[in-house]
Amino acid sequence: MAQKYLTIGWERLHDDARLLAAKVIGGGPWQGIVAITRGGLVPAAIIARELDCRLIECVSVVTYEHTTMGEPRVIKPPAIQGDGEGYLIVDDLVDSGTTARVVKGLLPAAHFACLYAKPAGEALADTFVTAVPQEVWLLFPWDTAPQFVPPLAQRGTG
Repeated sequence: MAQKYLTIGWERLHDDARLLAAKVIGGGPWQGIVAITRGGLVPAAIIARELDCRLIECVSVVTYEHTTMGEPRVIKPPAIQGDGEGYLIVDDLVDSGTTARVVKGLLPAAHFACLYAKPAGEALADTFVTAVPQEVWLLFPWDTAPQFVPPLAQRGTG
């Protein structure tokens, strides 16, 4: 099956993060936010602003070495005490659910929210904005760079 791509620009990411904040605001007040690095850092900052939340912690889980998926490793646990009650975990995407399972294992009472959810991991998200087909690879703004593309008339045909 051919790989399908969906490019998420900065404006859409910002809008979706604000939508996620609107969805979770009623579940608060939140003691703090735990961003899953690296993808959850930018959405967490936007959501923290919208929720007027100043305490932002992070958790780092490595699941990929380049393009090969391996066993998940927590390389930076969150510094909060307890089971995560009153905390909002934020990530950009739940895909296979591997990272989400690890973080929810660390903070089982926290609310897990993400911008985008694929079918294999969707059940792990307490709240998300957009369902994405499993075969779609999301290209986030921090993974891409704008570049010049010549007009169609200047590119040869055939």
